[in-house]
Amino acid sequence: MKRIALFVLTNLAIMVVLMLFLTVLSSVFGINFNLGGQTLNLGALAIFSLVVGFTGAIISLLMSKPMAKWSTGAQVIRQPSNAMESWLVEAVRRQAEKAGIGMPEVAIFEGEPNAFATGAFKNSALVAVSTGLLQSMSKDEVEAVLAHEVSHVANGDMVTMTLLQGVMNTFVVFLSRVIGYFVDRVLLRNEGDRPGIGYFVTTIVLDIALGFLAAIVVAWFSRRREFRADAGAVALMGSNRPMINALARLGGMEPGQLPQAVQAMGIAGRGGMMALFSSHPPIEQRIAALQAIGR
Repeated sequence: MKRIALFVLTNLAIMVVLMLFLTVLSSVFGINFNLGGQTLNLGALAIFSLVVGFTGAIISLLMSKPMAKWSTGAQVIRQPSNAMESWLVEAVRRQAEKAGIGMPEVAIFEGEPNAFATGAFKNSALVAVSTGLLQSMSKDEVEAVLAHEVSHVANGDMVTMTLLQGVMNTFVVFLSRVIGYFVDRVLLRNEGDRPGIGYFVTTIVLDIALGFLAAIVVAWFSRRREFRADAGAVALMGSNRPMINALARLGGMEPGQLPQAVQAMGIAGRGGMMALFSSHPPIEQRIAALQAIGR
């Protein structure tokens, strides 16, 4: 709750500062925020932007567990049917207790090596591993991957990512419409009663352009969060070696592609030419960071 309150207050504070800046701008340069025959209500626009920005993000967070199960075909282990399932559940139980969170649901899904964690709340999350990961790694390496995912849950990363995305969405909606108004009324000098083509074209273009910039910010934060989860795995395992070995093995394989909804919470992602938009840093950088912890 503290994390949510901090993000909400920060977002509101930034919105207030931005609105004050625009008010001063209008006074200094004589810009009259008039749209459709009425002065543009920045307060109403800010509230509209908050609602639009956060609604989708919050809904996706609340639906994250059932959507992850449905999209990956993950089967929750209700009652272990073999030694491997028993070991998986017990390993997650030990790590959850060390991390101070409630026992997550544990699931297995068919696919190439990967794993993910998701859920709206720390004490009712989901940790899932693929059959490919179980088949290609030793138990120590699998346990390190599980510890990484449990660390994501303990750090509240699912909530933080959702709130950050909501903040970014809010500013994209708000700024694109304010700038669209400015272009339409000031630069193109539209004096009609309704918004002109300049407003609509500018808003659409900026929704896309600012959306890309927002995606870069969110991806940057996601990469920082991966380093933190790796360090959390070291703390839970008591050694950096299992996590280093797990990452090294992943580096020699093609990780399984996860659905977009849970991709950022996977153990590994794709880099390459789209590195700025990647949710995961390169394996080599993660291993170097873990080696630095050991030193």
